[in-house]
Amino acid sequence: MNNKRTVIIGASTNPSRYAYMAAELLTEYGHDIVPVGIRRGEVFGKQIEDLRQQPVVADVDTVTLYIGPHHQPEWYSYILALKPKRVIFNPGTENPELEKQLTQHGITPVHGCTLVMLRTGQY
Repeated sequence: MNNKRTVIIGASTNPSRYAYMAAELLTEYGHDIVPVGIRRGEVFGKQIEDLRQQPVVADVDTVTLYIGPHHQPEWYSYILALKPKRVIFNPGTENPELEKQLTQHGITPVHGCTLVMLRTGQY
């Protein structure tokens, strides 16, 4: 299996949130997760890093978004600075403005659901 370091933006300790389910499934599938969010806590043995601190993360393969388009603009430069190969826009996070910036920086925007992608071998 190919371990893909994944930054989860909008990470949550709430088991009913998709960001939490993604952290669980990514961990189960052997991917290195870096949960980043506004609220502190821990998911699957990893501390949730404070998004406001814009933590530096090396060797990022994927950023998976769990924050809505209206909350994304203040994080554009941070997402670009992570230099991921791709950014997954989970349902409800689609944002043509950010997608355009990603494309201009050679980053692939993906419309998909991280959970479905993992379960169907498309991750």
